[in-house]
Amino acid sequence: MDFAMRPAVEADLDEIYAIEHASFGSTAWPKQMMTTELAPSPNRNYFVALEGDRIVGYAGICVVDGNHADVMTIAVSAEQRGKGLGRALMNRLISVAAKRGAREMFLEVRADNPIAQTLYESLGFAQIDLRRAYYQPEGIDAVIMRADLSAKVVELAQQAIREPLVLGIESSCDETGVGIVRGNTLLANVIASSMDAHARFGGVVPEIAARAHLESLQPTLREALRTAGVSLSEIDAIAVTNGPGLAGALMVGVGAAKALAVATGKPIYAVNHLVGHVGVDVLERGEVVTPTIALLVSGGHTSLLLVRDLVSDVELLGETIDDAAGEAFDKVARLLGLGYPGGPVIDQAAATGNPKAIRFPRGLTLPKDMEKHRYDFSFSGLKTAVARWVEVAEAKGEDFSIGDVAASFREAVVDVLVSKAVAACLDNNVPRLLLGGGVVANRRLRELAAERCEAAGIELRIPALSLCTDNGAMIAALGAQLIMAGHEPSTLDFAADSTLSVTSIQTS
Repeated sequence: MDFAMRPAVEADLDEIYAIEHASFGSTAWPKQMMTTELAPSPNRNYFVALEGDRIVGYAGICVVDGNHADVMTIAVSAEQRGKGLGRALMNRLISVAAKRGAREMFLEVRADNPIAQTLYESLGFAQIDLRRAYYQPEGIDAVIMRADLSAKVVELAQQAIREPLVLGIESSCDETGVGIVRGNTLLANVIASSMDAHARFGGVVPEIAARAHLESLQPTLREALRTAGVSLSEIDAIAVTNGPGLAGALMVGVGAAKALAVATGKPIYAVNHLVGHVGVDVLERGEVVTPTIALLVSGGHTSLLLVRDLVSDVELLGETIDDAAGEAFDKVARLLGLGYPGGPVIDQAAATGNPKAIRFPRGLTLPKDMEKHRYDFSFSGLKTAVARWVEVAEAKGEDFSIGDVAASFREAVVDVLVSKAVAACLDNNVPRLLLGGGVVANRRLRELAAERCEAAGIELRIPALSLCTDNGAMIAALGAQLIMAGHEPSTLDFAADSTLSVTSIQTS
């Protein structure tokens, strides 16, 4: 049977209660109690199953103390019984319980319902007790069942879960990205860049970026749907970047995502741009192996993250205190008359130069700096050092090699980036490093990271370059992971947040 599944929301109450009352009659929960159960809670997770736009089943779970979980309720509409929907809902609950750390799971079932008992037994549950005359007023006994959430039980449950089809929208800077994923599988990744419009200014102009998003979003969306071979009505959920980034640019994507959510009735997930760069790795190897250190390097961000769990535990270890690495590349490229964007043209010029010709400073690497800024970055001083070196050389009338300057500058940047990233891995006993962001396209950064990670016994992950730059696929991937982990959708009250903290993985 083909159906969709998503977290339940308050608007589902009437349909859920109709199934509750039809299924349980006099023992059905009061509607007010059902309302309370559906309210957002850190301990409870409720899901609905849909056939088209109609709710045909629901289930809820409560993880009591982080060690065991209770099935609160489960019911399927009469016409859908016997088609596997009850099993699918139970598999979803088992998966969520396991991901939240529960080691065992309990439920109660009527003694006069042998079909349900057989289903639960097939999923690993066994009777441990009997409560006499529990269901009133009929006086029916309740069979108490327990399941040990062994690795095998959890694996089978997760394999059986239908993966959500998620559309992701990214508009944090100068690229309009729309991606579509099904669970961990990439279906479409369409990007419209406004880079050329910013070239004559030597950097991103926020107003131009916002206007470009307005113009590009609709055709980019259409192309993504065409590439994925799906219609908007088939999408299970919408994910959108709501920060960090340029405020005006973010507003365009957030506004579009909210409009789509309202028009289609689909749940919406507001997610963190930086965590999206980490989540993209699921599209290549099916999961983000954690813990991992993530080095994110782009025009607007240079950050080091410790990712213990992609959807619930991301810590910011350090970030740039002035210019991001990408900004430094752009400014030095403009200084050398190489054009925009700086990354590719510096890379090209550096190919003919000597990276040891000039010893440019490595920001925040002196012992006194490492005490306070061990994982932080600073590239403003490096940019100034390059400018002064060129100024002195020109004032003396000396000929100098632009290639040497470019190569020496690039070496200073990547040396700091890689040194601090490897130090973060070693200090935190994390044997893996993930690179993300547009600057990862820099050839020397990839080379040096590979060399030093191999020497330190660290696994290096570099996603395809098309997935490193800002894109909608990474946002859709993070949204899908949140859904499969049982996270509630965001409300429509969230806003664009240009300074959103990386610890805020999803905005409610």
